[in-house]
Amino acid sequence: MDAITAFVRRYRRNDDGAELIEMALITPVLLLILAGIFDFGFLFRSWEAVTNAAREGARVGVLPAYGCADGGPAEARVTAYLTASGLDAPAAGEVVPTVVTFSTPAGTISACQVTISVTQQMPSLGVIGALFGDGLTSVTLNATSTMRSEVQVAPGI
Repeated sequence: MDAITAFVRRYRRNDDGAELIEMALITPVLLLILAGIFDFGFLFRSWEAVTNAAREGARVGVLPAYGCADGGPAEARVTAYLTASGLDAPAAGEVVPTVVTFSTPAGTISACQVTISVTQQMPSLGVIGALFGDGLTSVTLNATSTMRSEVQVAPGI
């Protein structure tokens, strides 16, 4: 009985392989965190590009020479900006330039409002998300920018 008790005590104190088991348990969590950092970095860059593209579209749309029409120069500027940023050109209906008006005590102000909706794929989390459903495969980025027209304000009556 003494030999068995000594063996059990020695076996309990033996730490060989504990680090390997701990590493095997922690590695998937660390890889998931790294994939999240990677994907959200790309997502933030794409969000910045979409926001700036909306601003550029509204800026072009308020110029008197161009105007803010659907399918016009504002939409072309948004498409060019997103393409230059490395994003896919938006599909039809994802860029919506519209003319909006605001009433102020000084008069009615005309403005150009550009709304963009682009779907961004998640390269790393998309693989993991595909295993658990379609929840993490892509994210829709939306941006809206409104700028006042450079045409003179109509006087209020």
